[in-house]
Amino acid sequence: MKQYQDLVQNIFDNGSWQENRTGKKTLSIPGAMMKFDLQEGFPAVTTKKLAFKSSVGELVGFLRASRDAAEFRSLGCKVWDQNANENAQWLANPYRLQTDDLGPVYGVQWRQWPAYKLIDPKSPGGVAQIDDAVSRGYKKLGIVEGSESGANGESVLLYKAVDQLRQCLDTIIKNPGDRRILFHGWNWAQIEEMALPPCHLLYQFLVNQSKKEISLCLYIRSNDVGLGTPFNLSEGAALLHLVGRLTGYKPRWFTYFIGDAHIYEDHVDMLKEQLQRTPYPAPRLVLSDRIPDFAVTGKYEPEWLEKVEPSDFTLEGYQHHAHLTAPMAV
Repeated sequence: MKQYQDLVQNIFDNGSWQENRTGKKTLSIPGAMMKFDLQEGFPAVTTKKLAFKSSVGELVGFLRASRDAAEFRSLGCKVWDQNANENAQWLANPYRLQTDDLGPVYGVQWRQWPAYKLIDPKSPGGVAQIDDAVSRGYKKLGIVEGSESGANGESVLLYKAVDQLRQCLDTIIKNPGDRRILFHGWNWAQIEEMALPPCHLLYQFLVNQSKKEISLCLYIRSNDVGLGTPFNLSEGAALLHLVGRLTGYKPRWFTYFIGDAHIYEDHVDMLKEQLQRTPYPAPRLVLSDRIPDFAVTGKYEPEWLEKVEPSDFTLEGYQHHAHLTAPMAV
C-alpha cells in the first residue's frame, strides 16, 4: 500500500486548507488516482488495521439495497449510525422516515434506481414509445394532465425500478466487449431524500476477453483519505472479486479516482504516524466456495448478489501495524 502513503504525502505537501459542511477543516487536493493489480494482492491498508468486516458488511448491505442503519449493524457495519441518527440536518429532513432510516442511499440506487417516463400518446411515435417502454418492464402508473405534460395536455406516466448492478452482470455475460458496463448512484431527483449523498458514485467494469480478466474503474467525488479511502478501496476490490466470480473472469486492475482528496484536521496525527510505518505485503482475498464460480460451473447465477454474507469474504495473510483511530466527520 505504498500508493496510499504516497497519496497522503502528496496531500500534506500540496494540499490547501478548505472549509466544508462538517465544520472541520480539510487539507485538500483536486484529482488523485491509484491503480492496483489484484493478481498481486488485495489493496488492504497495512499501516493500521483495516475494518475489513465492517467494509464487506456495508457492501453486502448495498447489494441488498438497504436503507436502514439497523440492517447495516446486523451485517457488522456501524458506520451509518451517526448519519442516520445524529446528523441534525437529516433529523429535521421531512424525507427521514424513522429511527435508523437513511433514505435511498447507495444500494437503493444500485439495485432499485427509480426510472420514470412521461410520454404523450398522441405525439408522433408516442404509442410506439409506450409499447417499447412496457416491453422493457415499465408499468403504466396513470395519466398526467397539464401544460407541461404534452402537446395535447396529457401524457402517460410509466415507472420501473432499474437494477443497475444486475444489468452490468447481464451485459458482462452477453456482451463483454461493451464499454458501457457501468452503474452510478448520483440521482439528482433524490439527493435531498438521502442522509448522505453518494461519495463513491461511478463504477465501470471492463472485460478483457482474451485474458479472461475483468477490471474496475471507480470514481469518488469526495474522499476522506484518513478513514474513507481504506474502507472504499476494500469495498470496491471485494465487489470486483465477487462480480468476477459470478461472471467467470479473474479480477485484475482496480483503478481508483478521487475528485476531492482530503485529510480532516483531526486526522493529521493518525496519518503522520502511518507515514512512519513500513507497509506489509498485500494480503489475498478469499471468497467462500459456496459462491458459485461461473468459470467452473458454466451456470450463470446472478441471484448470489443478494445471497452473499459478510462471512463469505476472508483476508488471508493479512499483516498490519497497530490499530489507529480518529473521529468520523458527519
